[in-house]
Amino acid sequence: MDLIIRKAEIGDIEGIGELLYQVHGVHAAIRPDLFIVGRRKYDDAQLSKIIEDADAPVYVCIAGGEVAGYVFMRIQRESSPSHRPMTTLYIDDLCVSEKVRGQGIGHKLFAFAEQFASEIGAYNITLHVYEGNEPAKRFYNSLGMKAQYIAMEKIISPDNSVK
Repeated sequence: MDLIIRKAEIGDIEGIGELLYQVHGVHAAIRPDLFIVGRRKYDDAQLSKIIEDADAPVYVCIAGGEVAGYVFMRIQRESSPSHRPMTTLYIDDLCVSEKVRGQGIGHKLFAFAEQFASEIGAYNITLHVYEGNEPAKRFYNSLGMKAQYIAMEKIISPDNSVK
């Protein structure tokens, strides 16, 4: 299968949107207290703005003429009195269509992100994985990623969430 990884375009929004539903479904299954079933992270208008944002590059993997995967990234520059100045490439979202998982597309998208990070002089790549998403943890561990820190929570009152 021929794969092309390229910068996302407005014409890719429909395909990206389908994958956003898939990712959101995984998150809603793991954390129904946080995610609403049947929704997605970004609507079409938000995607249009993100695709045009130079500090939030989005790349798609095209296979058979369709969006088979994507990687949403954010370039973060840190400078504070207590930290060394650094550039981090944050992977906001990486998804491969359920139809073509297991064919190496996720590995190719991550390798692309690594190359991109190198080109912009990034110190590291970071991302978040929800507790309970074991397939994602295994995938990222297989790519050499390890925990940087652990975010913890204690739910005080699930009935007090914003409705």
